[in-house]
Amino acid sequence: MENFLSGKKHIHFIGIGGSGMYPLAQILHTQGYYLTGSDNNETATLDAVRKMGIPVFLGHDPKNLEGADLIVHTAAIMADNPELCAAKASGVLTVERSELLGLVTSWYSKAFCVSGTHGKTTTSSMLALILLAAGIDMSAVIGGKLKNIGGSGRAGKSEYMVCEACEFVDTFLKLFPDISVILNIDRDHMDYFKTMENLKLSFSKFCKKTTDMIIANGDDENTMQAVADSGSDARVITFGKTDKNDFYAADINVVSDFHTDFTLMHKGSPLCSLTIHVPGIHNVYNAVAACAAAYSAGIPAEALREGLLSYNGTVRRFERIAEINGVTIADDYAHHPAEVAVTLSTAKKMSFRRVWAVHQPFTYSRTAMLLDEFAEALSIADRVVLTEIMGSREKNTYNIYSKDLAEKIDGCVWYDTFEEVARYVAENAQEGDLVITLGCGDVYKVAEMIADMMKGM
Repeated sequence: MENFLSGKKHIHFIGIGGSGMYPLAQILHTQGYYLTGSDNNETATLDAVRKMGIPVFLGHDPKNLEGADLIVHTAAIMADNPELCAAKASGVLTVERSELLGLVTSWYSKAFCVSGTHGKTTTSSMLALILLAAGIDMSAVIGGKLKNIGGSGRAGKSEYMVCEACEFVDTFLKLFPDISVILNIDRDHMDYFKTMENLKLSFSKFCKKTTDMIIANGDDENTMQAVADSGSDARVITFGKTDKNDFYAADINVVSDFHTDFTLMHKGSPLCSLTIHVPGIHNVYNAVAACAAAYSAGIPAEALREGLLSYNGTVRRFERIAEINGVTIADDYAHHPAEVAVTLSTAKKMSFRRVWAVHQPFTYSRTAMLLDEFAEALSIADRVVLTEIMGSREKNTYNIYSKDLAEKIDGCVWYDTFEEVARYVAENAQEGDLVITLGCGDVYKVAEMIADMMKGM
């Protein structure tokens, strides 16, 4: 692809505190580019950016762009943002983050790009820690904060990179994967793709761009169809639940809520014994996918074991926030019915008295299109509390509200404000309960509010 960084010296990031922007800033900073950035709110990420010596402006102002010969913005930046408007009017080259990420992946000869509707962040995190356990100084761009590396990414000096590859509006087609991982293909982002055939076609194009290996979920029909239709020359390696796959798990033993042992099988023979410290059988298969990618790329089995042992979860993936008066409070990023169902099913199998689901629906389109599926998934919980829908980039042209979802769930309640939601849960949760906030917006704030309120009771 065209190297639009050629000749550029000063790059300005609009929204530099975003989880997808920070790793790119790390990588470009180590390459010697002069960077500046702006964002609306003080965060730990902005502190980390400043510690790298990168000037950060709080608030968006056209003056922040002075001297920049390339401007990068996130997809979350609204079209009427004053900096973005000024950038487009200035004549200075302005690109969306995914364009820059695509270019960066082309710099690495072993770029692992992890795709799929569910499990990308966990699998990317596991894979990154496996590579580090093997002594590889890899770069990473991950969709969530991984405490082991101090954030959502890192800049390494080797030819290895781990990159989360999101299918939303086909952004993953801008990447240059040497090794791609396809975890699953499920019905999501239908406001963009419209049909499953269109969604599978995009994954086929992603496969076609892969140069070395495709690590595919052999038990997922949509995934295997996308691979078959791609005409890719890349070698296909399968993982899954059964011995029809190249890699699969055997002898799965759930020792406790946060401890599962299993044997990794390769072509019918035991490869190594592994342990994960995150809950849920779905995470066993995320681990199998990460191990399949790493081992197929030449990483030794011992590094698989050590890497997984060092993984204690990613921020906002069944993250334990607090335990107060016998009530456990957790937070999870689940925002699709399949993810909500897996998370709540996992929780119900754990040793809690009752499971509370506190859900913030995200986007009007997803809520309207998957309303019945959300109702079914949330009904797995013993108690369900909803916030209002977070519209994000959308306007409510669907005339959909949380009360429409609540009416489909027995005993469900909903409130307009986070404070009302938190107060209701804090006053009604009992010893032995698990309260888990669910959603990809800012519902994690409710978990923190519940914890604060319960401390004062």
